[in-house]
Amino acid sequence: MRKKVTVVGGGFVGSTTAQRIHDLGLADVVLTDILEGAPAGKALDMLESGPILGSDMRAAGISTASGDYKGTENSDIIVITAGFPRKPGMSRDDLLKANYDVIKGVVEAVVKLSPKAILIIVTNPLDAMAQAAFKVSGFPKHRVIGMAGVLDSARMSTFVGEALNVSVENVHSFVLGGHGDDMVPLTRYSTVAGIPLPVLLPKDKLDAIVTRTRKGGAEIVNLLKTGSAYYAPSAAVVEMVQAILKDKKKILPCAVYLEGEYGIQGLFVGVPVKLGASGVEQIIQIDLTPEEKAALDKSAASVRELVNVLGI
Repeated sequence: MRKKVTVVGGGFVGSTTAQRIHDLGLADVVLTDILEGAPAGKALDMLESGPILGSDMRAAGISTASGDYKGTENSDIIVITAGFPRKPGMSRDDLLKANYDVIKGVVEAVVKLSPKAILIIVTNPLDAMAQAAFKVSGFPKHRVIGMAGVLDSARMSTFVGEALNVSVENVHSFVLGGHGDDMVPLTRYSTVAGIPLPVLLPKDKLDAIVTRTRKGGAEIVNLLKTGSAYYAPSAAVVEMVQAILKDKKKILPCAVYLEGEYGIQGLFVGVPVKLGASGVEQIIQIDLTPEEKAALDKSAASVRELVNVLGI
């Protein structure tokens, strides 16, 4: 039976995610947006690329300006990218509350039509929005997942590959914690062809990579002037989608609801998990040094601050 993925939000991240899923032949895709015409036009454009790329997947676009998500029903996965970017004069709390309202409205609508779906949250601030989607949906925790660690780890792997002049296929980086300035790149658990990074790079170069990883999103925003990253974020989402649809049992860092793991209670934080057909199939716990644990606790505290503002 054909799989179906709905992508909510037809901006750069959402439309690129939908395109990648279609092009790889992973599932039929439904792209939604509050704009009239735009999602249908992008979907038709994708569909017409099928004969060239060899993809028989269907693509459809739906305007949800009226709040009607008809056409998304019975989705296997729903990826939510919709939300507001931070604008001049807007405080962090303003952005937080504005995007909470978006997430609340979207989740309430889509879960009625796809009660068995797995939710992947991309909207920022990501960990807090994943927590909001979890609370609003009423879904079990294994079916609500935040995309962050896959992206942050990919950025780190890029910088490691550059520093060592090696293929990124040899690099496996590991970033935990919230998707923000307090994320926790674990150099000790990151490897190149199985060799731990501290064996290959001096501490000053490792520290520089850690700093650049934490600021990876801001670096792109500063270069673009308007807008933010979308190629790498969409690729990260698709890796998660593929792991779920193909039941790959792949271990990836994702934002998930912790209930005591790593000493964190009742909060979405990025940790390694096994992704398969049912979503999060296992939370992998690894030993952390006191310094690493303190960094993870600090990152979790930043997430909890946002969650407390929302009262969730």
